[in-house]
Amino acid sequence: MKDITIPLRLIAIIADGEFHSGEQLGSDMGMSRAAINKHIQTVRDWGLDIFTVPGKGYRLPAPIQLLDRDKILAGFPQGRVEVLSVIDSTNQYLLERITELQSGDACVAEYQQAGRGRRGRKWVSPFGTNLYLSMYWKLDQGPAAAMGLSLVIGIVMTEVLQRLGAADVRVKWPNDLYLKDRKLAGILVELTGKTGDAAHLVIGAGINLRMREPATDVINQGWINLQEAGIDIDRNELSITLLQELSAGLREFEQQGLTPFIPRWRNLDNFLDRPVKLLIGEKEIQGIERGIDQQGALLLEQDGEIKSFIGGEISLRGQ
Repeated sequence: MKDITIPLRLIAIIADGEFHSGEQLGSDMGMSRAAINKHIQTVRDWGLDIFTVPGKGYRLPAPIQLLDRDKILAGFPQGRVEVLSVIDSTNQYLLERITELQSGDACVAEYQQAGRGRRGRKWVSPFGTNLYLSMYWKLDQGPAAAMGLSLVIGIVMTEVLQRLGAADVRVKWPNDLYLKDRKLAGILVELTGKTGDAAHLVIGAGINLRMREPATDVINQGWINLQEAGIDIDRNELSITLLQELSAGLREFEQQGLTPFIPRWRNLDNFLDRPVKLLIGEKEIQGIERGIDQQGALLLEQDGEIKSFIGGEISLRGQ
């Protein structure tokens, strides 16, 4: 990876949302205005909007809050957390270090160059405007015990966001958070381990806080951010609270399984008792969503009969 020290210093300066002249920035950093402009372009490539106004300089549309490493580490003393600036993917970062990790170890990042969503999709990850977080967890009971774990993560994340002011956030089976019937956050659980051995889990989450419309059409469904809904949550507080509550939720899941989480899911289910369609390959199945069963399967009512559906290749959509 090329040296990103100067772009990061530029972001720290312009994060206040005020104008900063190219001349002053060049003077502060000991380089020409042309060189500053080159580094500004790198920052734009990371997804930050930077306005250029002749005679005034550069500025962001609004101030941004950067992740505060010291604050996050102080707020989550029971686990090891890496606070990263630019990274390929938070999940990949942990997967590459999985032999060195303990349950609860985590990382958060300002920007992902290759963020991943479900089924190999790209997760759009602009700098400093959303939250990208991953946590490692070891399940001694093995891979089969991980059934339903993504539902638990969704429940915990939703409850945290509600507590911090986003009261209308809901869960969508199996691993999305919704607000106003649009996608607010996604969850990606990646598992390694053989039957009979412990399961090693890397749990990734991306939450749209202030993301603008991406330049290319890479998002295949309606999405929303908290800013659009008039909700402003401190990114550092959100990071700390999520890390704390995810650890607590995973410990509870490890000890008691999915059972205690089922009534919590029911209270948060965005599509409960609503008409939905399931997309399974080329097939579309319609019915009324009736929650989840003890294994975390989706319950769908069709012609008075309730059927269960489970698997990684199923997508749920509202009608």
